[in-house]
Amino acid sequence: MLINAKNLDHRGINDALRDTHDDCTIENCCGQRFIAAGMSDRHITIEGIPGNALGAFMNGGTVTVNGNAQDAVGDTMNEGDIIIHGSIGDAAGYAMRGGRIFVRGNAGYRAGIHMKAYEDKMPLLVIGGKAGSFLGEYQAGGVIIVLNLDTPEDRCVSNFPCTGMHGGKIFLRSDCRNIIFPEQVSTAPATDEDKAELRAHLNDYCAQFDLDLDTILAADFTVVTPNSSTPYRQMYVAN
Repeated sequence: MLINAKNLDHRGINDALRDTHDDCTIENCCGQRFIAAGMSDRHITIEGIPGNALGAFMNGGTVTVNGNAQDAVGDTMNEGDIIIHGSIGDAAGYAMRGGRIFVRGNAGYRAGIHMKAYEDKMPLLVIGGKAGSFLGEYQAGGVIIVLNLDTPEDRCVSNFPCTGMHGGKIFLRSDCRNIIFPEQVSTAPATDEDKAELRAHLNDYCAQFDLDLDTILAADFTVVTPNSSTPYRQMYVAN
């Protein structure tokens, strides 16, 4: 099914999506918010730039954006895949507790903020470019991977990464010598076991964007995890 979004607001687009059980392509998307919010078992392709909260509370299915996306992609999503062939704005994966977000380009500030694992769900956020400040802020679970594929000579993440992190894991494709981390996290070079975990996480990502997995894994990676002495864990319920 083809939906022309040129003269539709977000309600019109989502009403059209709910009226069909077929796979959909949305054309002429330009900033409409909340597309595919709360939806499941649907395959949606978006041509253009969706607005804030794309795929919020998603419960399954796949959303593919052939371009950039704005803020809060995958806000509190539970399941499914969101695939962005461009870059994304701030707060991607806010409080996500399941599913996967694959981004070929860069991410803005606060990617993965309050990200958490929930029961048997393990969210995954993969950023192919760089991440802005406050990556993984208050992260409580799940996995974040930053690959910095396009400008490896630059820092893979900006200021204040992992602030308040008290769960989960972050993989950064860098030796991170020029990055300052807070005291409540530990950093270490990736081991063979870490690389095996990365391979499992990145198989589908690389297939989606036609990237060579072995070349990516040949670089240095740093693994970031919460320090066991972190003062933040006691402030939250069990992950």
